[in-house]
Amino acid sequence: MLHWLRPKSPLIKANRNYFSGFDRKKPLKDYSFVVFDTELTGLGSRRGEIISIGAVRIENLQIDLGATYHSYVRPRRMKHTTATLIHRITPEELKNAPEMEEVLPAFLEFLGNSLIVGHCIDIDMKFLDKICRKLCGGTVANPTIDTMRLARGYQGKLSGWYHDHGSVDSGYNLRTVSQKFHLPVFTEHDALGDAMQTAYLFLYLVKKFRSGGLETLLDLYQAGKAGKWAGEV
Repeated sequence: MLHWLRPKSPLIKANRNYFSGFDRKKPLKDYSFVVFDTELTGLGSRRGEIISIGAVRIENLQIDLGATYHSYVRPRRMKHTTATLIHRITPEELKNAPEMEEVLPAFLEFLGNSLIVGHCIDIDMKFLDKICRKLCGGTVANPTIDTMRLARGYQGKLSGWYHDHGSVDSGYNLRTVSQKFHLPVFTEHDALGDAMQTAYLFLYLVKKFRSGGLETLLDLYQAGKAGKWAGEV
C-alpha cells in the first residue's frame, strides 16, 4: 500500500483544510468542476464495488476535452452480478485491471480541489467515501452538485412547483432528461460516457440558471436551500 494511503492521510487533511475556508461567493465560471461517474458490481453498500471510474474537468464553464480520466478497477470478488447485464463489464475484462489501491491515488489527484458534479451523486459518493475511509482514513470534503436535483428544480420552476415536490422517478434518469433537453447523446452505462453526458447536462442547466440571475455558487446554494432550485453544495 502506498505510504500516503495510510490512515489519517495527509492528502485528506490538506483537502479538508482547503475547503474549511472555501469561498462560495465567486462567480460560477471561476470554479473548477470535475464531473464523475462510476460503474458498480451492485448498489449494496456492503458487497458492491467500484469497477470503473470516469471523469471530465470543466474550467471557465467549458468542458476540457484534454482533461479526462478513466480507469477500470479489479474488484475483490470476481464474479458476474445482475449489474453486469447493465454495464456489460465482465469479470474476464477486469482480470488485468489495476486494483483500487492504485486507481484511487490517480483519481484523487485528478479531482484535486475541484467541485464534484454527478447525476444522482449520492450513490457515487457513497462508494467513493467508503473506499476513501478504508484507504485514506477519511473522506474528501469537495462540495458536490447533483444534476438530477438541478434538473428536477429547473423543470419544477417551469411547471410552477418547487424542487421538493413529488418523488424522484425514472423521468429524471440521465438519458431521459438529456434527451428532453436535446443534448448530445453519449454511451450509456459507461463511466466516462455518463460523465460526459452529465457534464453537458450540468452546463445546460447552469446556463439556464445564469439567465435567471444566479451568478455565484452561493446563489445556486441558497436558491437550492430556499426550494427554488435544486443545487446542493
